[in-house]
Amino acid sequence: MSPGQHPRTSFLYRQMVDKPIADPAPRPASSDFPLQHASRSRRATVLHLTLAGTIGALNTLAFAPTPHGGWLELAIFACAFWLVSRTRTLRGALLTGGAFGFGQFVSGVWWLYVSMHFYGDMPALMAGAAVVLLSLYLALYPAFSAGLWHLCRAPRGQCATFTPSWRASVTFACAWALGEWLRGTVLTGFPWLASGYAQVDGPLAGFAPLVGVYGVGWVLALVGALIIQAAMRMSGACVATWLAPAAVAAGLLACGMLLARVTWTQPSGPALSVRLLQGNVEQSMKFDPVGMHHAIALYQQLITEKPADLVVTPETAIPLPLYEAPPEFGTAVRRFVDATHTSVLFGAVGATMTENGPKDLTNALYGITPGSPVLYRYDKHHLVPFGEFIPWGFRWFVDMMKMPLGDFSRGGSIQPPFIVHGQPIAPNICYEDIFGEALARTLRGQSEPASVLVNSTNLGWFGNTIALDQHLQMARMRALETGRPMLRATNTGATALIDAHGSVKAQLRRFTVGALDVRVQGRSGMTPYLIAGNITILVISLVGLAIGLGMGRRSSAGRACE
Repeated sequence: MSPGQHPRTSFLYRQMVDKPIADPAPRPASSDFPLQHASRSRRATVLHLTLAGTIGALNTLAFAPTPHGGWLELAIFACAFWLVSRTRTLRGALLTGGAFGFGQFVSGVWWLYVSMHFYGDMPALMAGAAVVLLSLYLALYPAFSAGLWHLCRAPRGQCATFTPSWRASVTFACAWALGEWLRGTVLTGFPWLASGYAQVDGPLAGFAPLVGVYGVGWVLALVGALIIQAAMRMSGACVATWLAPAAVAAGLLACGMLLARVTWTQPSGPALSVRLLQGNVEQSMKFDPVGMHHAIALYQQLITEKPADLVVTPETAIPLPLYEAPPEFGTAVRRFVDATHTSVLFGAVGATMTENGPKDLTNALYGITPGSPVLYRYDKHHLVPFGEFIPWGFRWFVDMMKMPLGDFSRGGSIQPPFIVHGQPIAPNICYEDIFGEALARTLRGQSEPASVLVNSTNLGWFGNTIALDQHLQMARMRALETGRPMLRATNTGATALIDAHGSVKAQLRRFTVGALDVRVQGRSGMTPYLIAGNITILVISLVGLAIGLGMGRRSSAGRACE
């Protein structure tokens, strides 16, 4: 013992040297979500993801039937960017984007439960689980976008802090647009609730004829990020650091509203008088023998009730192959067409007749023109998974529903128009009109691009739900992209006339039997989107991401991230 050293002091000294003092505030293993004023704990993680999911669910309110929901969507995307920017790791970004997507899709496509349970007699638990699983799958795409943005932000490690920059804002827009395009393409695609659709009545609608719905989503994501960029820099000494992004965001909004006044196409040919039929046939009776007899008699009456230049019925108004339709239906319609110079476009099941009988059933539209023995036929190209074709390995799932579902054959990707008094009409069936690139490709590929779009659909599977409003909103986007009017004939609604500027000019009351009598003016000319399709926004996004990744790789780990 050293001189003057007390035995108790010596013991304490050895304890301190041999056993380090524990950290009074140990860091948790996970620090993906550094929320201010909250400990980095599991509770903070749950709070962050719950907030992301709630913001995603609120985004559903930006879509139809909410009026002017495009303005609400700006605030939603600003919040979404802020939440993603608060993550420290790639895992945190992926989870945040996924939570946002799941909240949006589970609240936005819940109406699929109606078709599976109420009309397909699938057990409620199974139908609900199917909606949840589909929402989880769709959420992978916003998760991909958030993760891709994080890699552009700091691919070589965690970020201690986040300093919003032009690179961060632009790469967020590029990653978001790429993710939405992939969702609308992979596995036949499901672009329902693409963010640009809510802007049909919003300030960014004017960009649709230039870059399409995904391009509108790109601008939306950029404006949302710029809002956060400006807000987070307001505390700085330099006014320009927040004023510049705020000015660019305001400029984009002003450009969108000014572009909405631009007319990209011009009137072509004579205006047509059109009758759009709505039978309101109960979906549960549609394929019952009694229901089929009723539907055929009803549409025969509606078709021959009043002449017009064009009469359009909903999808599968004749709910069986045309060769099985009662002869009196064909005779009555043919006499009416020839006597009144009315062209008729009606829905039925198509088939190819061979020596061995019919084969290659299709979801078809047939056209009859006055004095012509030629029967026009359009076969649906973009089929609905589980409804019109059964993905491999999912027969067991389809068998759980008591629906006349099966495998249809696809029509060609580019089919000739239906000519009515010199006006070329481009028909499409059901949710084909949610694929803007497909319609643009059709118009580009036709020797005489159609001047009017016609959608024939049956949304009776989904009852009185937001699916009807959402589908109408997407049809309005197609009118904006193409600069052409869109006619919609539906079983239960929304039967409507949409002009070339995307405005609903007339609409039949839903869940009623009747006809909407309108006049439509065909349009000719090509919008920038019709010429280039989605190529423009894909090139912009890929180039932007490549630049962002290149700049991000020069950022050292631990340095403040931009």
